[in-house]
Amino acid sequence: METTLHRQLKDRYATTGAVVEQRVGRFRIDVVQPEQLVEIQLASLTAIRDKIAVLANEHDVLLVKPIIARKHLVKLNRAGGRVVSRRLSPKRGTLLDLFDELVHFTRVFPHPRLTLEVLLVEIEECRYPGHGRRRWRRPGDFQVEDQRLIEVIRVDRFRTAGDLCRLLPRRLPRRFHTGQLAEGLGVRRWIAQRMAYCLRECGAIRSVGKEGGAWLYQRVPTKRAA
Repeated sequence: METTLHRQLKDRYATTGAVVEQRVGRFRIDVVQPEQLVEIQLASLTAIRDKIAVLANEHDVLLVKPIIARKHLVKLNRAGGRVVSRRLSPKRGTLLDLFDELVHFTRVFPHPRLTLEVLLVEIEECRYPGHGRRRWRRPGDFQVEDQRLIEVIRVDRFRTAGDLCRLLPRRLPRRFHTGQLAEGLGVRRWIAQRMAYCLRECGAIRSVGKEGGAWLYQRVPTKRAA
């Protein structure tokens, strides 16, 4: 079932002359603009990987990936019922969460006809107690009824592998390992390792040897247009 959030984002990209929920070939497209196709993916990019790969071979495609930076949890007493409580979720999404998605998407991105637009968003999520067959239910069991957009906080566009390097920390050695990357970003090393993997697979950085037991990486020079 489509969420209010998905409908709101389709409205955001339904510019003059655009058609919503239009079939192109064997695929249904969220928004068909005069110059490009727009696909909005709330779930994992893995689920849409093959579809985007096919579309980008014949069309200019804008793939929109929202990342939830802030979520307001609205608890209902039942489906479609009254509001019991509201609170702000302690979980915070960041732009670096993009690399959780790119791990299985590097065969598609980058592509000369594909633009990846990442939205950091604030949303409201309505949920109600789950209805399982068990005679007891854990306190955390719930069903999501709907999600609604409150605000688009930030928009970042990525067209090339080099664009991803904007997410690297400024003060980074020319040759660096994931420990230095983690320190520069203020994140755990496994997050930096995932980021380095994605950047390498996308062609933004390359391996240039080892230092001790750690792989060293270096940015791939950006090709200048003639």
